[in-house]
Amino acid sequence: MIAASSAAGRFSLNQATVKHADLETAVRVTAEAGIPSIGLWREPVAEHGLAASVRLVRDAGLRVSSLCRGGFFTVPEGPDRRAAIDENRRAIEETATLGAPTLVLVAGGLPAGSRDLVGARARVADALAELAPDAEAAGISLAIEALHPMYASDRAVVSTLKQALDFAAPFAPEVVGVVVDTFHLWWDPELAEQVARAGRERRIASYQVCDWVTPIAADPLLSRGIPGTGDIDFEAFSALVRDAGYDGDVECEVFRQEVWEADPAEVARSAAEAYERLVRPHLDAQPAESAVSRSR
Repeated sequence: MIAASSAAGRFSLNQATVKHADLETAVRVTAEAGIPSIGLWREPVAEHGLAASVRLVRDAGLRVSSLCRGGFFTVPEGPDRRAAIDENRRAIEETATLGAPTLVLVAGGLPAGSRDLVGARARVADALAELAPDAEAAGISLAIEALHPMYASDRAVVSTLKQALDFAAPFAPEVVGVVVDTFHLWWDPELAEQVARAGRERRIASYQVCDWVTPIAADPLLSRGIPGTGDIDFEAFSALVRDAGYDGDVECEVFRQEVWEADPAEVARSAAEAYERLVRPHLDAQPAESAVSRSR
């Protein structure tokens, strides 16, 4: 298996990119494509069995780059919130068992019938305060993923990298970090400033790459594409991440119906080719002198 310290060995296929494949197929096509790491989702892992999933990935010679997802804890205090916090604690345990360094958190949107965006965001901070000790004890990082603002009502009240970093700030960087996702962040006029800040604060827990494809799909969740099929400048974006000192895994995570319906082996090969052509060269390039080194 290639060491994660080289850009060649840092690529990971997020399981969502081959969503219609079962876990065994996803692991097999990842390994066959020469991809050294896979990002897993909790539901397929649960279906396959946690212990069996650990064995499956290990026997294929792969790493687990992250587990998705935790979060969805914006509801007010009460039984539903207690259930959400408990479910996140289980997700933390699963992340550690799988040997993944990172649990990706999607905060959740507005509670049903609510227009209280400020209150929902305050409950994100409260949830992190509850969960950070569990993550620290498990030796994993909670990675807050800011989602594009079009998802603020139903999926994530955290919409910018600055917000994610502000939520992470009270905690040790190895305990609470952020996901830098090209699809969700490429539009942000503060992108360069905030990625550099994330590097200085040692908060980048994951770099996820996929493209922004227009026109937006009827279901906007499905508007992602394999890098090179849309509007994102991966050279410039990857250079920011490189200069921030991030040297962890780089996941390709695509939600798109046409991609899901394609042969998963071909999807894995296409994702690997796109990484080699559009992303890896700009991670391999010499970083700026001001870069903050980070090893994961």
